[in-house]
Amino acid sequence: MNVAGIVLCGGQSKRMGRPKAWLPFAGEIMLPRVVRLLGEAVSPILVVAAPDQDVPPLPREVEIVRDEEKGRGPLQGLAAGLDKLAGRADAAYLSSCDVPFLHPAFVRRLIELLGDHAICVPQVGEHHHPLAALYRLEVADAVKRLLAENRLRPFFLFAEVRTRVVSASELVDVDPDLKTLQNLNTPADYEAAVAEVQPNAPESAVG
Repeated sequence: MNVAGIVLCGGQSKRMGRPKAWLPFAGEIMLPRVVRLLGEAVSPILVVAAPDQDVPPLPREVEIVRDEEKGRGPLQGLAAGLDKLAGRADAAYLSSCDVPFLHPAFVRRLIELLGDHAICVPQVGEHHHPLAALYRLEVADAVKRLLAENRLRPFFLFAEVRTRVVSASELVDVDPDLKTLQNLNTPADYEAAVAEVQPNAPESAVG
């Protein structure tokens, strides 16, 4: 099975207060870091950005795709990515751009668990993680239908197609603290993540 990657970076970063894709992290910029980590597990990788968004420099082989509309959430980005991958992959791992601790082994485990399902999505407690999930390209029509109906929550998609829900216990051997699921929504989240890898980082690194 040929599995690609889709990284979404078109969000408005309202709580962060500045574009997440450009955040410095451990000597890298956030979006290129996530692309690099994901590239250890899947290929090719697409980045889905907002129509007028400025995107950090990326490796030449990484393709940038633009959302058709702003502000319609991850299903819009997933639709754009799946459309572009038609005929080039069987499935795609969908990620946000603010997961600096992404484990390639986490991605590989979801690929192993997909089986004959259309989606493989982690669930921790009561919370699904649609931006750390695997989607077969065949879900594209269902995604488009939900967008047309203005049903924008990813959970609606899980109810539409055959979905494999993955528990934490199936993932902790490859990602013990489930760090792949640690996204950064606020400045406090970002500062705490930087402190994990750079305990003595200067204020300029996080401010």
